[in-house]
Amino acid sequence: MIKIAVMHGPNLNLLGTREPALYGAQTLDDINGSLAQRAVQKGVDIDFFQSNAEVELIHYLHAQPERGTHFLIFNPAAFTHTSVALRDALLAIQLPFIEVHLSNIYKREAFRQHSYFRDIAVGVISGLGAVGYDLALQAAFHYLEV
Repeated sequence: MIKIAVMHGPNLNLLGTREPALYGAQTLDDINGSLAQRAVQKGVDIDFFQSNAEVELIHYLHAQPERGTHFLIFNPAAFTHTSVALRDALLAIQLPFIEVHLSNIYKREAFRQHSYFRDIAVGVISGLGAVGYDLALQAAFHYLEV
């Protein structure tokens, strides 16, 4: 069975209440629920993980090859601009992934416009709100020929 992992970085557990004008009104549970429904329709196993701790995200990444994961959807949140360690973990496990951002990081502060992941990702979706996750899942299905 095809398996997709969805990783959410720091502060995304506060979606729906954290700066809704910037990040939208949907909660993380809303986003995950929508993705889970679409995965079930395609017969794909999907797993979700959120952490505010870089080390927990790294451990989760390291476990993915052993879990049989085929593809990742990853919103690194603030770690986008700071984490060489997460980049190295992604390179080490060699799984294809799409980088997702709710806000358009290229229209924000200069320090937020740099991503440590964009050049190693299959693609980047930025600025489309929660629908960006749905588009990433559609792209993953296409990539995996599901």
